[in-house]
Amino acid sequence: MGKLRAGMVTPLLAAAVLAASVTACGGGDGGGTDAGASSGSTQPAEKITLTVALFSDFHFAPIYEEFKKTHPNVEIVERRAQFNDHHRNLTTQLATGAGAADVEAVEAGYIAQFTPLPDKFYDLNEYGLSKRQGDYLDWKWKQGLSPDGSKLLGLGTDVGGLAMCYRTDLFKKAGLPTDRTEVSQLWPTWEQYMEVGKKFVAAKVEGAKWFDGPGENFRAMVDQAPVGYYDEQNNLIAGTNPDVKKAFDLNAAMVQADESAKLAAFSPPWNTGLTKGSFATIICPAWKLGSIKDAAPTTSGKWDVAAVPGGGGGNQGGTHLMAPKQGKHPKEAAELIDLLTNKDNQLKLFAEAGALPSIPALYDDPAITGFKNPFFSDAPTGKIFTDAAKALKPQYVGPKAGDVLTAFGNAFQRIEQGKQSPDEAWAQALKDLERIK
Repeated sequence: MGKLRAGMVTPLLAAAVLAASVTACGGGDGGGTDAGASSGSTQPAEKITLTVALFSDFHFAPIYEEFKKTHPNVEIVERRAQFNDHHRNLTTQLATGAGAADVEAVEAGYIAQFTPLPDKFYDLNEYGLSKRQGDYLDWKWKQGLSPDGSKLLGLGTDVGGLAMCYRTDLFKKAGLPTDRTEVSQLWPTWEQYMEVGKKFVAAKVEGAKWFDGPGENFRAMVDQAPVGYYDEQNNLIAGTNPDVKKAFDLNAAMVQADESAKLAAFSPPWNTGLTKGSFATIICPAWKLGSIKDAAPTTSGKWDVAAVPGGGGGNQGGTHLMAPKQGKHPKEAAELIDLLTNKDNQLKLFAEAGALPSIPALYDDPAITGFKNPFFSDAPTGKIFTDAAKALKPQYVGPKAGDVLTAFGNAFQRIEQGKQSPDEAWAQALKDLERIK
């Protein structure tokens, strides 16, 4: 789950066991209330609150109810913030020692910023979750480890994979094919995607541009490259990597060709644009299908899913769940993380929210391989994204990749607003990268 985004195990304890073992008090940031003591050997478990901080609707609500059946003393409070705000908030909360939730979602673009801080998070190995290692894609498991590999700081929920979602109604108005196979053949490369965009713009479809905004396309192009913003020695090479410059130049050219709706992903105007049909295509890692469905429920049947330009490689997004040490209930937090990321629930979340599991054993499950998404014109999204996941060659993610993305996003915004030329925006982005170091 992710954005411009992108799963340990102790058995869940019965209430009677909890009654004998739980002694903690107060929630990670919500506090707790005393359930009252009783005489004798069986005392009621103390009421506690677990807070879960997310950057979108992960569709966890039914799983919370499942958790509370075995943990009747636990209240779960979910809070959400915009994607960038969520990660900035966590950075501040860890620095100040206050405000972090018991369970925090951290997207793939930011995970390497937090795993070098093992003193700030509980080691999930200590709560029995090391035995989940065999469930996971090897690279996804490693993303959640401390740099020396000794501590398990986050458990993966999902991975991204890449595809392109498109509005069949807008394509029809522009005189473009609507069949997903024919659409995929329109753009084997990103340069050809831009050329098709010029045809769409020339068709003058009322109120619609070719894509939402350059930030997500830029990220996808970089994600497809062998090396991204950092090398494996954590040197920030975004300013000298020719694949990054190529992606920047192409997106800047598409902005200048009037192909962009100039909408930042996941912003309120972007949500409105999804419903109104303000753009015809959108880069779609698996989890974004759920975001589109949530933000624009009335557009069911107007979307379909095609191949991504530039080949299927690249992972965009996917998330880990982490337990900051500010939380007072690490045992319960670890058990909740375990449940939220187990095989059964990753399967359910794929069907409900499009979150592609990070457990490869599920990629051959008929419930996934045969899944067709009715919201997206019955596109075979199970096969599309599991095929992408199997071919995925993950890129190394450096410690401040999220901040790097923000710097380039700001550069594109300056171009869109006419404040800078592409060359000027690139030059300022390089200066901004110097400060990120």
